[in-house]
Amino acid sequence: MKKISNNIFLIMLIFGSLITISSNSWFSAWMGLEINLLSFIPLMNEGKKNLMASESSLKYFLTQAFASSILLFSIILTLLFFNFNWINNSFNEMLILSALLLKSGAAPFHFWFPGVMEGLSWINSLILMTWQKIAPMMLISYNINYNFFLITIILSMIIGALGGLNQISLRKLMAFSSINHLGWMLMAMMYSELLWLSYFMFYSFLSISIVIMFNNFNLFYFNQIFNIPIMNVNIKFYMFLNLLSLGGLPPFLGFLPKWLVIQNLILMDQMFLLFISVCLTLITLFYYLRLSYSIFMLNQYKLSWMMTNSFNNSNMNLMLIMNFISINGLIMVSLIYLIL
Repeated sequence: MKKISNNIFLIMLIFGSLITISSNSWFSAWMGLEINLLSFIPLMNEGKKNLMASESSLKYFLTQAFASSILLFSIILTLLFFNFNWINNSFNEMLILSALLLKSGAAPFHFWFPGVMEGLSWINSLILMTWQKIAPMMLISYNINYNFFLITIILSMIIGALGGLNQISLRKLMAFSSINHLGWMLMAMMYSELLWLSYFMFYSFLSISIVIMFNNFNLFYFNQIFNIPIMNVNIKFYMFLNLLSLGGLPPFLGFLPKWLVIQNLILMDQMFLLFISVCLTLITLFYYLRLSYSIFMLNQYKLSWMMTNSFNNSNMNLMLIMNFISINGLIMVSLIYLIL
């Protein structure tokens, strides 16, 4: 019975986002966001009841309800005083953008995102990092303000890069990585809607491939990776190549969306923004490399026996296929481009 209710809530979650994306009025967009929010709250508490999941769902509800109230207030304000000079239009635009950025977890409105991620399961964390960003980002793309975007982009990249340096929790690390990637998506959004959608698709694929691996091995903290009997050297190797791909290291698939954004920045002569974004992305690569170095060089054990795997062969095959695409995707795309 619980599984049926979870499936219903998941369908309503998708349905709410689709209402927002396809709406032609602000009120219907707000309604879709509320349906999406109220469907995700029960999913956050699925499985074993614990205080962290309850705390995360409460934090998420309060933050999203606050953002929704600001959004609804700014929409009503815009409609009431649209034909008058009492309210400055740019002020309304800033209110709407602030509410939507708070919903998506972009800096400087990111304060709730790592704390909520810390109490969720990996599947719910994946939904929060990917699907829950689609509806707010689509609404943000309708209200682009260059100066406000520039501040948000730089802050998101700084916080996403520096916030992950001293983390021991893998979920918080993925949260700060998501904030950094959100800065790249907003930067892509300034130039092309197709560009940010492409970036989002690549980011979602890389996040899925990493989260599947973390979920299969029940990994939540760095020290759990050191002494896992069922994880051999090859699996560790795939895991950290995946992390480097998410960070945007050139031989891997994760570099492709960043490459497209960098190309557009060069064409638009935005060299300062390009310099800042590349330098801050190198910091994210640093903490991925530090993690890889610690696990491979300092704590590598070879056991003479193996425990039984806690997942079936289909999960293992899916994980290996996604890892292969993540690691070799840029080479495959380049070969297809040369052939065509």
